Formats: sequence, C-alpha cells, structure tokens
Amino acid sequence: MAESAALTPTEYIGHHLTFLAKPVRGTEGGFWTVHWDTVTMTIILGVLSLGFIWLVIRKATPGVPGRRQAFVEVFIAFVNNQVKDVYHGESKVVAPIALTTFVLVLFMNAMDFMPVDIMSWIYEHVLGQHNFRGVPTADVNTTFALALSVFAMMIFANIKVKGLGGWLYELVATPFGLKPLWASPLLVAFNLLFQAVEYVSKPLSHSLRLYGNMYAGEIIFILLGMWAATGVAGVVLGAILNLGWSIFHILIVVLQAYIFMMLTVVYIAMAHEHH
Repeated sequence: MAESAALTPTEYIGHHLTFLAKPVRGTEGGFWTVHWDTVTMTIILGVLSLGFIWLVIRKATPGVPGRRQAFVEVFIAFVNNQVKDVYHGESKVVAPIALTTFVLVLFMNAMDFMPVDIMSWIYEHVLGQHNFRGVPTADVNTTFALALSVFAMMIFANIKVKGLGGWLYELVATPFGLKPLWASPLLVAFNLLFQAVEYVSKPLSHSLRLYGNMYAGEIIFILLGMWAATGVAGVVLGAILNLGWSIFHILIVVLQAYIFMMLTVVYIAMAHEHH
C-alpha cells in the first residue's frame, strides 16, 4: 500500500488485520456486525469454485483422456476412495459434498498467496476500501459457518437414519445406558453432559483448526512483508523468506482443505453408527 512507509509496525499489522465491518442496520453492532469483505470474497470464491468444477465436467470427453482430464479423474477417484473408506452408508451425495467442500476451502485458503501489499493497494485504490481482508478462512466467522453447516448435515443424517425418537433416545442413553433404573436420572444427566461436550467440540475443533492455521499463515506473510521497510537488504531477505514460506504454505493450504473435507465425511459417517 502506498502509505505503508508512514505506518509504524503495529499500525501496519493492524491495517492488514482489520475487517470491513459494518453493523446490521438498526442494530448497535456487536454480534450483529457483518464482515462484508469476508462475505464478498466467500461469494466470489464460491462462484469460482463451482464454476471450476462445472468447467472441468463440461470439458470431460469419453475415450483416452488428456493430461488435465486424467489428473482430474485421478483426483476424483482419490476423493471417492477416501469417502468409501470412512463412509459405509448408501447415500450418493456424500462424495460430491466432500469434493465440493475440498475445492471451496482450497480456493479460500489459496487467497493467502496473494501479495499482501499489492492486494491492499488494489483494495484501497481500485475498490475504494481502506480496510479489506481477502482470505475468508482467516476469519473465524467463515470457518464457524462452514463447520456449523457440516454440523447441521450431521444432525440431519442422524435423524434420517435413526428417526427423531431414536436420535433423542441416543442422546439420553449413550454412552452409560439407563440401567439400573433407580440410577437412570443420574445416568441421563451424565449422558446428556457427555453428548453436549461431544456435540459442542465437533464444530469448535472443526472450525478453529482451519482458522488457526490460515490466520497464522497470514500473520507470517505480513511479518515477512515488513522486512521491505528496512532497506534493500530487507527487500532481498524478505523476498527469499517469503518464497520459502510460500512453498511450505502450499502444503498447509492443501492439507487443511483435505482435513476439513475428511472431518466432514467422518462426522456424517458417525451419524450412521448405532451405539
């Protein structure tokens, strides 16, 4: 950004970590504050990821595949095999959900590779936004929204497979059972406590793992970018370190998308298990 030289290190970091946050009309903010940069980038990347999947499918041809189609087919087969190893139900939508989840999270994670200062200049001078963050998964609201979507699918799968009564019975009877009957009120309390911890921990761990890794990656890129303000030697050293971290970060970006996808499949598969 143009005015970055006039900023102190604290102001520089704060500038890059400040959301385009606006309260919902008629509210005082707080919980009802919307990060419009996150919403905008999520919609754009969602359209791009779905467009990418559509384009790949559209260009697929029968017969001997080309290199790109062969790579896509190998990748889809890999995802399908991963799903089959974890999920043993009969639903045909789990593998497409897993593939879509991976591609969407990968696209959002990959925004972390955009040069922070160049993107900040574009946000400010092209979009007219002084504060704008371009990595949706570095916003805990995004990762929680994704995790809660998976959580909702897990609850839906539980009710669909076991019925509402069966699911409610599992909540009060698992894992300690209900016998002996004289102790059932106490056992129900412990069962509900155990289930509450399990149900709360799933979306928390699912979201915070992705958020923590992407936020840390963004912080490191910002800190490396600060080297450029120290002179020519800082520019050279910062560029070398930035390149090294970018190469390592490719693994983190892909791995976190893969982990998020697999946990999605695992949580849905757990709904088909009877205690």
